Amino acid sequence: MKYLFQIMIIGGITFVGELLHAWLPLPVPASVYGMILLFLCLCLKIIKEDQIRETADFLLLIMPVLFVGPGVGIIDNYMAVSDAILPFFITVFVTTIIVMAVTGLVSQAIIRRMRGGKNHE
Repeated sequence: MKYLFQIMIIGGITFVGELLHAWLPLPVPASVYGMILLFLCLCLKIIKEDQIRETADFLLLIMPVLFVGPGVGIIDNYMAVSDAILPFFITVFVTTIIVMAVTGLVSQAIIRRMRGGKNHE
């Protein structure tokens, strides 16, 4: 029953993200709205981390499996994307580096802030 409740919370936030995507005339994906809503709910203690921990951990665990479908779709339609394969790989490489760098910097800033500004490296 606990897992059903956790899925309902995450699903409800996802649904609200879909509604915001439909209502707001911004070019923002519904999943981004949902992530922002979940982040705000966690920061404001509307939802406690313990209320969604197990289901969130499970979703993170199976995340690679969720990318199999799009990967197979790209392979299946190789002829359609073969002309743009070099720009595709450059874009993937550059954005991966940027995401890794920004994630590392934000993580370090959060850790420093949690320690009270002390730099323990």
